[in-house]
Amino acid sequence: MYDTSWARTPPARLAREGIVCGVFDPLISFYCHRTVRGQEHLDGLDAPVLFVANHASHADTPVLLRSLPPRWRRRTAVAAAADYFYSKQHLAVSVSLAFGTIPLERRGGGLDEDATAHLRRLLDDRWSLVVYAEGTRSRDGSVGKLRTGAAVLAATYGLPIVPVHTAGTHVAMPTGRRWMERPSRLSRHPISVTFGAPIRATPQDDRFEVMEQVRVFLEQQGARTTPDPKLARRRAARAGADASEGAGGGEAA
Repeated sequence: MYDTSWARTPPARLAREGIVCGVFDPLISFYCHRTVRGQEHLDGLDAPVLFVANHASHADTPVLLRSLPPRWRRRTAVAAAADYFYSKQHLAVSVSLAFGTIPLERRGGGLDEDATAHLRRLLDDRWSLVVYAEGTRSRDGSVGKLRTGAAVLAATYGLPIVPVHTAGTHVAMPTGRRWMERPSRLSRHPISVTFGAPIRATPQDDRFEVMEQVRVFLEQQGARTTPDPKLARRRAARAGADASEGAGGGEAA
């Protein structure tokens, strides 16, 4: 696993602040008008937290990081697909420096102990983490089925989940486009970042139910979402088990 600890040293953090705020922010602002909502939900929270977001564009990461208050942005890493962003040395160095990324294995959820030891070190150092719950970018702007790895991480490490909805980035820079274009000479793409109220997860909670709360939040912000069919089956199984217990109790009475 590629070691990204160097990207969280003071010199790298200073360089990243300049890259995100001094390079990407003015570039993106030329093409887009950004609105940020819900930052008040971060008040009173202590790091680390898990920012669980939808993913529709390569523009999501600089937009999301710029939307975080400085005290959060400067100590927030971004989980990035190890098989994509860490397959080549130059790409790994670039994204680690520019966005503070940390590799996460997508195969098998990437949640076994060996694959997440570096995450434990990150969280022990009180760094927060951005996770794109779909595991990949959307092809059409809608939100795909949410993976449950974020819920497992939150429960395992005792992290609050802050759901994040990013809108408009897919139109501004869809999959396959190398950079943005203005819709016209005098207009810019509207994009928005909305932070939701924290969601708490414990090891006893059903991970699918936890991610359903994230999905509902995204849907409430206007996103087209995809419910996980496994959740309906799990709910039906629990209802059947409860009904059986109730019937058994009635007979005993």
